[in-house]
Amino acid sequence: MKSSDTVWHHASVTRERRELQNQHKSVVLWFTGLSGSGKSTLSHAVEEALHQRGCRTFVLDGDNVRHGLCSDLGFQSTDRQENIRRVGEAAKLFVEAGVITLTAFISPFIADRSRVRSMFPHGHFLEIFCHCSLEVCEQRDVKGLYQRARAGEIKQFTGISSPYEPPEKPELVVETDKVPIDEAVERVTTLLESRGIV
Repeated sequence: MKSSDTVWHHASVTRERRELQNQHKSVVLWFTGLSGSGKSTLSHAVEEALHQRGCRTFVLDGDNVRHGLCSDLGFQSTDRQENIRRVGEAAKLFVEAGVITLTAFISPFIADRSRVRSMFPHGHFLEIFCHCSLEVCEQRDVKGLYQRARAGEIKQFTGISSPYEPPEKPELVVETDKVPIDEAVERVTTLLESRGIV
């Protein structure tokens, strides 16, 4: 609920000036997919590649954000919606700061991802679907979450007891169960180059 007592303050240092100083544009790369699909691995590898090119970057990682900004939220549908809303608002601030912002969140629902997309001008939100079979995700599960979900110990677990809605028109699909990490990184950076971001 927005307060009627607040007024937006317009800064003299704009996003465009920050982008000019950075020598690249800012954007949000929204990595989505099942738990274990490689979102965090790929987003951090892309960040490393961009950092080596001198780009200003930051990764908002699902687990990390739940340690602080979203530590008061659970995993019910309303909490998940709020989690993604907060991340979207944080990503928007980073993009205004001229930063290439990478997010790694399951973000299982199309409506929530669409809501975040609507916060950005057209072309400034790039959805990257980390497509990976459930079988491979379960094989990669070092934390044992899928096993616990199948045993009924974790309720509302995406892919087991809660649905995942794949993106309908993502800017990029990376089959993370088939594509080596170096090739996956190259596909993402090629997307950025094709859009004139870097």
